[in-house]
Amino acid sequence: MAMIAERIPALQALSPDEKLILAGELWEELAAHPETFPERADHLKILQERLEHYRQHPEDVTAWEDVKARILASR
Repeated sequence: MAMIAERIPALQALSPDEKLILAGELWEELAAHPETFPERADHLKILQERLEHYRQHPEDVTAWEDVKARILASR
């Protein structure tokens, strides 16, 4: 099966910046309609496992503010 980009020659002519912008636009369009994606059992299983781990070990969680501060401090 050919890649979609191979079936739309104009895509191949886009610059890397334009391709990145297009990827973002496509992502935004998909994200605007999350109900169109079926639930995946493997994703739900991972989420359930992580939630259970959090419930048993809440001390393992690092607040976003702390993570962000560490990242910014390492620059």
